[in-house]
Amino acid sequence: METNEPIELSAKEKNKVYDKLTSVEMGKLWATYMGNSMSVCVLSYYLKHVEDEEINNVLETVLNLSTAILQDITKLFTEENFPIPVGFNDKDVNLGAPRLFEDQFYLHYLRYAGKAGLSLYSTAVPLVVRKDVRDFFIKTLDLTVKLLSKVNDILFAEGFLMKPPPIPVPEKVDFIQKQTYLNGFFGNVRPLHALEITDLYDNIDNDTTSKALLIGFSQTANTEKVREFMLRGIEIAKKHIEACSQHLQKDHLPAPPLLDHLVSTSTAAPFSDKLMLFHKIDMFSMKIRTYANGASLNGRRDIGGMYARFLMDVGLFVEDGANIMIEQGWMEQPPGAVDRNQLASK
Repeated sequence: METNEPIELSAKEKNKVYDKLTSVEMGKLWATYMGNSMSVCVLSYYLKHVEDEEINNVLETVLNLSTAILQDITKLFTEENFPIPVGFNDKDVNLGAPRLFEDQFYLHYLRYAGKAGLSLYSTAVPLVVRKDVRDFFIKTLDLTVKLLSKVNDILFAEGFLMKPPPIPVPEKVDFIQKQTYLNGFFGNVRPLHALEITDLYDNIDNDTTSKALLIGFSQTANTEKVREFMLRGIEIAKKHIEACSQHLQKDHLPAPPLLDHLVSTSTAAPFSDKLMLFHKIDMFSMKIRTYANGASLNGRRDIGGMYARFLMDVGLFVEDGANIMIEQGWMEQPPGAVDRNQLASK
């Protein structure tokens, strides 16, 4: 699948007047730029240490897509006199560092990071009013979906991906008769329904990849504060994996396996502490969305309580990571509204 063609983000129809970028368009484009500038660094390093030809081709395709996205956003921002974000660059990656992850991990990583991209791009489409920007997100979303489909195909073909837990086909349509259906902590607790299983499986799938990435980052962090932050993230991921897995296992359903064994013993840093810290803040922020989604589709009080605890864990973790970023002068400020109180005080 070719992704080298320009996405034509800023192409303007003849004699058509375009509105200035809205807050939604600025925010989504800014976040997309930041995430993909990080991806270029990560994927460039992965490509230095990959043996499987098919996985190599997928990594190259995703790298080409991220590069094209950066080029198109840069073009639009330049036309709009919008400052180009610093993001991440060659200073944030050491392409000469030894291999940190096995080939198989790259596929799980693409699946993990691709979900975050889908969330960002899909929520932009209904909110963006400028046609050129909306078309950009539609095309980027479409390409991301196709890439994730390809990644899943390879994972299944290689036997690297466990299918979601099976359940029997219902014999008939039924209706819930009693409020005991919501039980979780006490009384007769029903088995999990399909949507609860889906979110438990998805969250374990995300957290096993996150945990392996955190292990690699903890081994290679240059500063003690960042290393401790990554170790704390490992413990959070471990606790969340165990909690979600227990719910599946109570109903005799399998949980996705850990990926810890796909991390090498290298302690040489392939990425800057700034990049690793940003990466985990960004991906733990995705957990807030997935845990909240799990809570919204849940029908048992015990699972709802579990997700509430998860959200507290992740919220505090992300805040502490942001504080480290700010202390180090690494956190770029997103575009924001005018501070009218400050203007009035002058």
